[in-house]
Amino acid sequence: MAEPASRMSKMEGKVAIITGGASGIGEATARLFADNAVRAVVIADIQDEKGQRVAESIGLNRCSYIHCDVADEEQVIYLVNQTVSKHGRLDVMFSNAGIMSGSDQTLLELDLAELDRVFAVNARGTAACVKQAARVMLERRVRGSIVCTASVAASRGGCWRTDYIMSKHAVVGLVRSASRQLGEHGIRVNCVSPSAVATSLQCRSEEELEEVRRIYEQNTSLKGIELTVRHVADAVLFLASDDSLFVTGHDLAVDGGLTKLPDEKK
Repeated sequence: MAEPASRMSKMEGKVAIITGGASGIGEATARLFADNAVRAVVIADIQDEKGQRVAESIGLNRCSYIHCDVADEEQVIYLVNQTVSKHGRLDVMFSNAGIMSGSDQTLLELDLAELDRVFAVNARGTAACVKQAARVMLERRVRGSIVCTASVAASRGGCWRTDYIMSKHAVVGLVRSASRQLGEHGIRVNCVSPSAVATSLQCRSEEELEEVRRIYEQNTSLKGIELTVRHVADAVLFLASDDSLFVTGHDLAVDGGLTKLPDEKK
């Protein structure tokens, strides 16, 4: 009987792009891909110094950085074309770049200009990444994997950050539609939906971060474990690799059972 593929070979020979790869979930995923024998991983972000440092620490022979604001499709096109020009193909797109609301954004006080800003990155930017990745995968006849970062906010309503919640619902809708449209070409499209993760982009202060951690810890069924960016990266690795060859259109919750609790306990 053949031995199962080792963990170290899950991304062997693959070329991947990670948007929002300079920090948080994106950085953790880039490092995990590198640990799993990826041929090349391209980090895209607007945090140039951080992105370059991450690429250098992983090793410039396998990791590079490109400035990209996903809200601008022309920059996404450049990112994808440069990756294919340099590496000859694209196997994995992890569309991870996203932003939070700048304020609480309740419905009656909804600032539509702020909503447009959030949607430009979270919804429109994700759509651009999926579209352009699918384009080159089709051109090169690559049966690739596209993974997007959604959120537990995409499966429920909320008392605040209405624009953010709306934008993440849009990501799940995109994944469901894209998976059906691209499946005939062998391209898989999935998303991960984490609950509160300790990242600098999600909270405006350490105090807010601790408060979010406390609230979510109380409202999960899985006790004694705090969600980290590595847990989310592990889920992305599964969806990006051949371990999930027959998985598409799936929203993988990484939330300690939060979305499965009865409403009165959430």
